[in-house]
This record gives sequence, C-alpha cells and structure tokens, in this order.
Amino acid sequence: MKRAEMLAYCLAKPGAWLDQPWEGDEVVKVGGRIFAFLGSEGGKPTVGIKCGPTREVADEWLHRHPGDATVMPYIGRSGWNTLRLDGGIDDEELTEAVDSSYDMVVAKLPKRERPTA
Repeated sequence: MKRAEMLAYCLAKPGAWLDQPWEGDEVVKVGGRIFAFLGSEGGKPTVGIKCGPTREVADEWLHRHPGDATVMPYIGRSGWNTLRLDGGIDDEELTEAVDSSYDMVVAKLPKRERPTA
C-alpha cells in the first residue's frame, strides 16, 4: 500500500482530519485525538496505530509480523505499533488495523466529540 492511499483511507473515516503537530509529520485525528501517525511524506511508508488496549494485546502484531511491525517510541506501552506499508502486511489487514485504531480512539472521546456519521 502506498502512503497516499493510506492517508486517503484514514481521511475518509467520519470526522477524520489531517494535522501536522510536529514540523513535517502528519497525523490523522478524530475529535482532538490521533488515530494514525503517518510521519513525513519523504520518510519510510509506515502508519502508527493503536493495535490494542494494552501492550500485551498489541504484541500479537510483533509476533505475526516481526519484520514489519515495531513498538512505537514513547507511546508503545499503551498499545501503539508502527506498521510498514510496503512490507509483508497485506492491504486488507492494514486497513482493518486502521479501522480498529479509529474505533478504539472514538470510543474514548467524549460523546460531544464523537462523529455522528
């Protein structure tokens, strides 16, 4: 999957919007919270997503895709992983992972910030 395809997929989610909280790094948010880290456009094609409610659950990705999934720095302890877009994880599994990340983040939003669509 190409970075542009992943970005378009993320932005198609209800209430999703693009932000650049750090110089050159793009993230996709819903409400005020990030559900996908895409990094910089010229960087490695990856997506950082919440892969589980705990580190133990998110570790399943590391075991299934040892060369294509890594623990995200700083927030990895909370179940966030970085997944390679140009590696061995198929596109359907990547989009399902983004769907799951989005759903987990939306569930934690205050009701007034949750998208209605």
